[in-house]
Amino acid sequence: MKPTYGSIGVKLVVLLIAAALLFAPFLFQDVRSIEVAARICIFIVLVASYDLLIGYTGIVSFAHTMFFGFGAYGAAILLKQMGPGWAPVVLGGLAGIALSLVIAVAIGLLSLRVKAIFFAMITLAAASVALVLASQLSHLTGGEDGITYSAPDLFKPATKLLVDAEGKVLKIAGVRMNGKIAAYYFVFLSSAVLFGLMLRLVGSPLGTVLKAIRENEARAEAIGYRVVAYRTFVFCISAVVASLAGTIYAVWLKYTGPETALSFDIMIDILLMVVIGGMGTMWGPVIGATLLVIAQYYLRDLMGAAAEAVSSVPLLPELLNPDRWLFWLGILFILLVYFFPKGIAGTAMEKGVRQ
Repeated sequence: MKPTYGSIGVKLVVLLIAAALLFAPFLFQDVRSIEVAARICIFIVLVASYDLLIGYTGIVSFAHTMFFGFGAYGAAILLKQMGPGWAPVVLGGLAGIALSLVIAVAIGLLSLRVKAIFFAMITLAAASVALVLASQLSHLTGGEDGITYSAPDLFKPATKLLVDAEGKVLKIAGVRMNGKIAAYYFVFLSSAVLFGLMLRLVGSPLGTVLKAIRENEARAEAIGYRVVAYRTFVFCISAVVASLAGTIYAVWLKYTGPETALSFDIMIDILLMVVIGGMGTMWGPVIGATLLVIAQYYLRDLMGAAAEAVSSVPLLPELLNPDRWLFWLGILFILLVYFFPKGIAGTAMEKGVRQ
């Protein structure tokens, strides 16, 4: 089958996003823009891992944030107790993976035979329990206040990665080669590796089996595939990747709390990103995560500028008040769903004209 213009266009957009993220520290040198770029990288991985469930296998889960939180808290707790270093990051990440696997296997084996909304409710209950425990076990997790800690020395702003002849931090294109840029590229490269592994997974024979289960579970069972085993396996893979994304985010943010790692708002963001980008394609999470994160950080500023520009026009400045940014974000989401019913990537790839 020849590629469509739509699929080529989507891949070009994804390539452009990847290039922007790769050179973000040099293209956007303010602190806020780098924070946005790092968050996009992490959410691309998180959303792509969720798309393995909902898009490729047809599993609706509300526990994805829980696995993300396990990875974040694993690294945060050990960094707080053991001090900055790579050992607590690695051990915390492994602890998060281990706990995620145990919970994922338990949920998978006990609940994946349950259909549709009932399974979703079970995962929601598990995520709610994790959130409550994180809030109440204050001696371990810091409770509602969360945990603040230091990242490994390599990522500290005072660290000199490259120096000039005078021993000062070298600047390349105006960017200081210190620990701050090392932290960003740790996030970018880690996210790129995880995304690449998921891309390889969905392109393998296993990815074809997952799609078959999504399309017709009974037929997949009839031709010999152990559906529950496959669904449990992909649930575990998704949980592990989400946990690793949480560990990366914890190292970058240097703070972990219920609102940043286990909040149900994160789960809503993941769902929105999947729907906006398109389910059942790894390119969709890249587009969806990029658009929503940018909207969350810059829509208020854009509306403020627009309100100021039309200040002499009756009613419009009030409608464009930055405090109403969530209202306009909802309108934009409705329009995207209306014009792109299968997400931006899914609809574009489906409607492309064949060469």
